Amino acid sequence: MAMADTASLPIVDYRRLRDTSTKKDELKKLQHALFGIGFLYLINTEVTDTVKQIYDILPGLFAMPSEKKEAVAMVKSPAFVGYTKLGAETTAGATDMREQFDFGTVTKDAWKEGEPMWRRMEGPSEYPDYPGCEPLIRRYLGQMTDLTNEFLGFVGESLELPSDVLNPFLGTMHRLKLVKYPRSSPGSIGVGPHKDSSGLFTFLSQDSVGGLQVLSKSGEWIDAPPIEGSFVINVQQGLEAITGGVCSATTHRVIAPTSTTRYSIPFFQGIDPSLTLTELKSAAAHIVSKVPVSDDTKKRAVDVPSEYLSPVYPCLGDAYLRNRVVSHPDVGQKWYPDLYLKYSKQ
Repeated sequence: MAMADTASLPIVDYRRLRDTSTKKDELKKLQHALFGIGFLYLINTEVTDTVKQIYDILPGLFAMPSEKKEAVAMVKSPAFVGYTKLGAETTAGATDMREQFDFGTVTKDAWKEGEPMWRRMEGPSEYPDYPGCEPLIRRYLGQMTDLTNEFLGFVGESLELPSDVLNPFLGTMHRLKLVKYPRSSPGSIGVGPHKDSSGLFTFLSQDSVGGLQVLSKSGEWIDAPPIEGSFVINVQQGLEAITGGVCSATTHRVIAPTSTTRYSIPFFQGIDPSLTLTELKSAAAHIVSKVPVSDDTKKRAVDVPSEYLSPVYPCLGDAYLRNRVVSHPDVGQKWYPDLYLKYSKQ
C-alpha cells in the first residue's frame, strides 16, 4: 500500500470551474484527474453547510434504539432503500463492517406488473423517525442533484464537447447513504474492494477519521485521506460502460477504524438503467473518441470485474439489480426470489 501526500493528490476547485477567467485551466486539471488518475477531490462547493448539519445528527441517528431503525429496514423496500444493520451487506464476498441508511431521489410512477424488474428499484424512500432528519436529507438530495448535474457538464467540457453531452445518459434516481463504520480490530476491512455500480460518479464526503483507499493505475492501494470540506469523486461503472471500458471505474475499499467511529456520506449520481451496451456503442462513440487512453494495465490485472460491461445482462438496470440482490440477500430473497436463487448459485 502506498501512502498519499495530500499535496500530490488531484484537487479540483469548483469555484474555478465556474469562473470564466480560470475555467479553462481547471477543466484541464479535471480531465487529467478523471481520465489520467481515476479520482479527484472537489473543493469549494456550496453544500458544505448542509454536510456539516448531517454529520451533526449522525451519532444520534445511529444511536437510536434498534426498533426505531428497523422500522425503516431495507428489507421492507424493493427499491433497496432504508436501514441496513451491521453485518447485513456483503461486498466482494465478505461481510461489510458498517451500518447505514440508504435514500433516493423522487422518481417516476411506481412499478407495475409486466414492467422490467429493475424498475422496482426506482421507489420511494422511508425516513427514520429522528428530529429534523427527513427535511435535511431531502434538502441535501436536491442540492447534490443540482451540483452533480452541473459537474457532469464540466466533464463534457473537459473533453472539449458540449456541456450537455452526457445528459442523455442520466437516470432519474440518485442515491445517498449515511454510513457508520464502528471501531474494529486492526486490519479489518470496513467494505471490500468494489466499483460503485448505480451510475456515473460518486461524490463522497468523509469525516476526519480516514480509511478510504483507491486502487491506482499502477495497481497499488493508495490512501485517500480526508480533506475538510471536500468531496472525493470517483468514476462509477456507468461511465465505464459509456466509454466501452476505456475509462475504467474506480476500484476502492475502506479500512475499518480501530480507535474511533468513522462516518461518511456518499452520493451516487444515477444513470439511465434502460441503456444497453449495444445502444451505448453507437450513442457514445463521439464521447469515447475524446477520452484520453491511459496505461492502467497493472491495475486491470488485479481489478474487480464490472457487471456493466458484461453482455449477459439485457441492460444496465439488470446488471445493477444483480449487484443489489447479491449484496443484500435478505432483500433479494423477499422481493426478487427467482433472481436471488439464480445469482446466489453463481
